[in-house]
Amino acid sequence: MAKDNRETENKEVSIGREILSWVGVIVFAVALALFLNAFILVNAEVPTKSMENTIKAGDHIMGLRVSYWFKGPERGDIVVFKFPDDESQNFVKRVIGLPGDSIEIVDGKVYINGSDTPLDEPYLKETPYGSFGTFTVPAGCYFMMGDNRNDSHDSRFWDHTYVTEDELIGKAYFKYYPGFQMLH
Repeated sequence: MAKDNRETENKEVSIGREILSWVGVIVFAVALALFLNAFILVNAEVPTKSMENTIKAGDHIMGLRVSYWFKGPERGDIVVFKFPDDESQNFVKRVIGLPGDSIEIVDGKVYINGSDTPLDEPYLKETPYGSFGTFTVPAGCYFMMGDNRNDSHDSRFWDHTYVTEDELIGKAYFKYYPGFQMLH
């Protein structure tokens, strides 16, 4: 009888250890996911059609927060950032102007630093229209535009025209829903 009691106690201890080990694995996995989401990855759903045809409304994208830890964005990068006019919102746009650039938009074409040749933008949804004058990008800031220029609320229209370095969240690398597509 004493042997049966020991076996029962051993089984209970074994089951308890197994449950505890599973709880430990689950807690570790949740902590790792929270860490990755807060410090490494940026996951966003695109709410508008301002980046069509590259990214459509409802698409889910994934990027890296660490992309700009050691160097700033490059012209053409698709970036997730805090909207300068309301930092509670995240936006996704393309970097057009870098710190110190002079951006001129004439008849829908973008000219950088006085160039006679417009910026080559094969990603645009359609031929853009409109003249918006000249913007001089301050140090530590970026000028952003959507790929769907005729239907994009971007730097051309914001009260706070430029995205500062501290408003950058990360570089978008791929769309994962619906379907998979690399963005760069």
